[in-house]
Formats: sequence, structure tokens, C-alpha cells
Amino acid sequence: MKLFFKNYRFTLILLGAIIIGGAAGLVFGTKTTVVKPFGDLFLNLMFMIIVPLVFFSIASAIANMNEMKRLGKIMGSIVLVFLLTAFVAAVLGLTGASIIHPIENADISAIKKVMTEATVNTKAEHVPFLSQLVNTFTVSDFNLLLSRSNMLQLIVFGLLFGISTALVGEKAKPVANFLSAATAVVMKMVSIIMYYAPIGLGCYFAAVIGELGPQILEGYARSFGLYLILTVIYYFGFFTLYAFLAGGRDGVKIFWKNAITPSVTAIATCSSAACIPVNLEAVRKMGVPKDIAETIVPLGANTHKDGSVFGGVLKIVFLFALFGKDLTSFFSILSVLAVAFLVGAVMGAIPGGGMIGEMLIISVYGFPPETLPIIAVISTIIDAPATLLNSTGNTVCALLVTRLVEGKKWAKKTLQSSV
Repeated sequence: MKLFFKNYRFTLILLGAIIIGGAAGLVFGTKTTVVKPFGDLFLNLMFMIIVPLVFFSIASAIANMNEMKRLGKIMGSIVLVFLLTAFVAAVLGLTGASIIHPIENADISAIKKVMTEATVNTKAEHVPFLSQLVNTFTVSDFNLLLSRSNMLQLIVFGLLFGISTALVGEKAKPVANFLSAATAVVMKMVSIIMYYAPIGLGCYFAAVIGELGPQILEGYARSFGLYLILTVIYYFGFFTLYAFLAGGRDGVKIFWKNAITPSVTAIATCSSAACIPVNLEAVRKMGVPKDIAETIVPLGANTHKDGSVFGGVLKIVFLFALFGKDLTSFFSILSVLAVAFLVGAVMGAIPGGGMIGEMLIISVYGFPPETLPIIAVISTIIDAPATLLNSTGNTVCALLVTRLVEGKKWAKKTLQSSV
């Protein structure tokens, strides 16, 4: 019992704070907004550290690689794992939506009311595909990299900086050492901030439940229920399967021993970016090598979002049903899978970043701009479980990449070293 409490003490404290905060939100309702600043303080501290953490961790991991061949193997493994898991999520999401239709026999008058009221200030600005691609991976000025709204662009810069440092070799050794030292300092800052996590997350969760809990409209209840079912199946079923593929029974033990804290943090913050520090610590405990961990976790926070893939499928099916469009043809099914995958790839790592993915859905299928509020509401009600799958999914993907890079005996070595 003592060993259990020692291993899960922080997790239990964090979970207890979340439960107390949620209960307070249900009991006191909107009055709990008075404690929201304490939650905002924690989120701001986490977001404040994100930019230097992402840059130093990625650049350091790559700059200190002894051989570029390993970098290529890691990046190739990451791309393969991300593509396969996102495709599985898209297929599962579409299957679930075909069995439990999101708005079949549901009263959608409330949805139409939301659409009408929000139409005035909502316009989908058309951006050419190539221009959007350029803006997705680059910025026009260096100072724009210092914003957490440009995380993917910062990752591209960090990758290029790390690769350049590694290619220069011995002459750039001081730079590589600096990056390693800076990463250690930033991670120490994260550990200090995490002491405040139970208070911050408890207050934040209380305010969120108190403010949004009663506002879930009847027309969205079926969609929310479907999403929860998919979340449970994917979280417990497919994450366990992925962990097993990564390391057999040992991989499953390693994953579930360390997955609770990242999961609780994801549900509480509803932000993949805010979970980056916690996920880095979790995959380190799982035995994932430093260079793999510090590449896949920040990269995954922006480009690997299985929960957002589920959400993309749900939004598309929702709109198809609302406007009476056919979703039975092979082409329609294929397009849903493809667009949902893209939505999962372009979703931002910060709260509200899903607007890009929603505008992508509207643009691809030619829905009127007035439909944006409809799927914006869906984003709100699925935010917590979606972040759970998005964020925690990166930790199990780290195990799969480790299996591809390190070989099948990595999990056994990890368990032996932890004894």
C-alpha cells in the first residue's frame, strides 16, 4: 500500500482536486467563476514555459544525436505511427457514427437557433490551399515564433536548428551543450510549477463545470454520448493494443503505470500544449529514450490528434445529416476519412485552435459559413475527452516509436531498470 501511494501520490492528489472542483462547479454553478483566476494562473504559467520548452527540447534532442541516421529512423517511425493511428481513429469514428447516428430522432431546433444567433459575426475567409500550407509551417518574421499560436512553425524552426547544429559537428559543440543545459533548466521550472497544479487545476475545473455544464443543448446530447463511447473504446482498448504492440505485456504494464497523470492533466486543462511538460515526464518514466521523447511529444501535440479525428468525423456526419446529404457512397466515406484525418493534423495545440479544422470542413464540403457555430458547439462539448485522446495518445505512440527504433526488448530493459 505504501508503494502504491508513493507511485501515485501526486496523481491521487491531482485527481482529488479535480473531483472536488467539478463537484463545486455542479453545486455552485456560475458562482465558481470567482476562483477561475487561480486556474488561469496555472495555465498561464504552463503556457509561458511552452515556447522555450518546445524549442530547447527539440533542438537539443536533435543537436546531440551522434548520428543523423538515427534521426532519420526516429522521424520515419514517428510519421508511420502517426499516420496509422490517425487512420484507425478515422475508421473507428465513422463506424461508430454509422451505428449510433449523432442526430437521428433528435430535436435539432436548438442547434438551428444557435446557428441563427451566431451567423452575424461568423464568416469563413477563403484561403488558397498552397497559402494555407505555407502559413501552417512557416512565419514571415522571427518574432512570430515566440507566440504559442505558432507552435508548429516553432517546431519546424527547432528541427532545422537542431539538424544544423548536428551537421556542423565539433565546432557547434558549445551550442549543443547550451541547448542541453537550457532544456534541463526549463524542465526544472516545470517541476516547480507543477507543485501548484492541484490548486490551479481544481479551481479551473470548478469554473469550467460551473459555467458550461448546464449549457449543453439537448440536440447535442446524442453526439456527446457517441463521443464518450468512442473515447472509452479507444482509450482503454486501442491504447492497450498499441502498448502491447510496442512491448507486449511489459509494454502494457509500463504504459498504464504512468498514463494516469497525463490523462488527468489532459481532461482538466483541455489543452495538448499545456500537457507537453507532463507528457515528457511520463514517457521518461516509461523508458522512452530522451531523443525520441523530446521529438515526438512536442511534435505530436500539434500534428497527432486522434481525438480530433473522431471530432472531425462527428462534425462532418452531423452536418451531412442536418443538410440531408448522402453519406452512403464510397466516395463520400473516403472523403470523410481523408478530411477527418486532415482535421486531426491541422488542429492547433491551444484552446480554440480547432477553428482551423472546422473551417476546413466547411470549405471542403461547401457548407455555408453559418454552419461554423454548429460544429463550434460540438468542439466545446467534446473538448475534454478529445484532449484526453489527443494528448495521452502521444505517450503510447512514443512507445510504438521506441519499439521501431530500439527493438522489441526495450520494455523488458525498462522494467528491469525500475526494480
